[in-house]
Amino acid sequence: MSTVRLTANRWAMEIRPERGGRITSLRLEGEELLDQGIGVDQPTAEGFVEAGAFGWDEMVPNLEPTAALPDHGEAWRLPWEVLGDGVMRCRGRLVPWQLDRRISLGDSVEVAYVYTNMGDTPHPAYWCAHPLLRYRSDMDISVDVPRPDEGQSSKVFLPPGSVDHVRIGPVVVSWDGTMAPDVAIWLCNGDLGGYRQVAVEPSWTKPEFGPGDTYSWWLRIDAL
Repeated sequence: MSTVRLTANRWAMEIRPERGGRITSLRLEGEELLDQGIGVDQPTAEGFVEAGAFGWDEMVPNLEPTAALPDHGEAWRLPWEVLGDGVMRCRGRLVPWQLDRRISLGDSVEVAYVYTNMGDTPHPAYWCAHPLLRYRSDMDISVDVPRPDEGQSSKVFLPPGSVDHVRIGPVVVSWDGTMAPDVAIWLCNGDLGGYRQVAVEPSWTKPEFGPGDTYSWWLRIDAL
């Protein structure tokens, strides 16, 4: 499946539907914003980092591995269906979920999501955005989080509902704080084999999501 390319105004984006719908490039006026990784790209690996931690993927329907579900969820290792310009869909194989994602480029990068339980019984549901942005130790970050030392990494969980946007370097990442109230900040300064990335990770969790139920929310990236 070929790479999907979107362009508008100051933005350019590349997406690999077969690689978990991963956004592999997001450029602002020609400057790459997403971490391009360390040359590891093994989508059949058991763990997310072993498979290659780069670009922007979606963590659905779980984060931590379980007896039934893999590390960082199913979505990053499944092929996504291209429905239209910037519109893609993924369906779970181990859990009957469906995620629709619509990306629009204009003055901002706007992403609209819909999660659906496609099964006939309730199941636990989870989503977390995973945009791995390029990191520099001196870059501006609008929330006060400890900066890891060289070769280290850290993850900070902010109080639920405390923020609905974070400035990172040249952009502001904002999201629907009512529908996705939880957020963590991931910083990697040369850890895990040499990755240098920072991620704002808004998320939501539903311990029991009913059959046929849907859930809608959004995320946006604005240039400063």
